[in-house]
Amino acid sequence: MHIRRILAAVIATAALAGLGLTGAATATAQSGAISGAQCRQGGGTPDFTSFTCKGGTYNGRNLID
Repeated sequence: MHIRRILAAVIATAALAGLGLTGAATATAQSGAISGAQCRQGGGTPDFTSFTCKGGTYNGRNLID
């Protein structure tokens, strides 16, 4: 019984660590700045007062000057 609990804990920890790595890779891949045209193509509206894309696929991404 004790070995089963340890094994279950190890598997759960490995699964959660894998999800964390996947999330970090996704966040890194989406962190690049985009142009106003790319923001519009993604269905958003470029906000040049805060230099971010509002709405659409690129919501919250920084705009290139």
